[in-house]
Amino acid sequence: MLGQSMPASFAFQSTINMKNTYSNFVKALVLSLIVLVALHPAKTLAQSSYTILSDKNTTIRVSGKSNVHDWSLASATMESRGQFNFDLHDKLNALNGFTFNVATKSLKSGKSMLDNRTYKAMKAEEFPRIYYKLATAVISPGQKNTYLLKSTGDLTIAGVVQRISMDLTVVINADNTLTCAGTKNIKLTDYKISPPSYMLGAMKVYNDIVISFSLQYKKTNLLTAK
Repeated sequence: MLGQSMPASFAFQSTINMKNTYSNFVKALVLSLIVLVALHPAKTLAQSSYTILSDKNTTIRVSGKSNVHDWSLASATMESRGQFNFDLHDKLNALNGFTFNVATKSLKSGKSMLDNRTYKAMKAEEFPRIYYKLATAVISPGQKNTYLLKSTGDLTIAGVVQRISMDLTVVINADNTLTCAGTKNIKLTDYKISPPSYMLGAMKVYNDIVISFSLQYKKTNLLTAK
């Protein structure tokens, strides 16, 4: 009849049914997690720290023109590191904490007079290093083992910081090293450097210069997800 309380035996059976339902749900959830892990064994790389290799495959070059001739300086001695993130399928999907710097006086042309003039124009005594610090990176897959990276970051030359955008390619090599390559056009005056002139103005350096690089990195440690 309406208004009468539920029999104790019915209430007890309902409680048992609820417990069984919850237990079955937990078992199904645990089983699903086990299957998921089994389908992706040991492929849980979160991020790997890489540092630059100082060898013949790592170079940075600064090039420009004058009304007399082209000029170029290069260095193979620099410092750089970054966190390259890979997904469960070993695909590169993020770059974080990337920094780069090079000693200004390590840039050489093979002509001491040109080198010294460049160092003076870039205020190398006061600001001995050129720095770059990554701000953002958007990565998209290219050809096999190659990725296209659109980045923004802070480039510091002669003590002046400018936010720049730059496109580069990242290649995963057969030995698991990474090669990052690209070019960037900048203007000397953006860094408060007056394009120098020599020989009483007979030779004038143009304002536009090109920074090109091919940098090779090796893995230094491995961080795995827990």
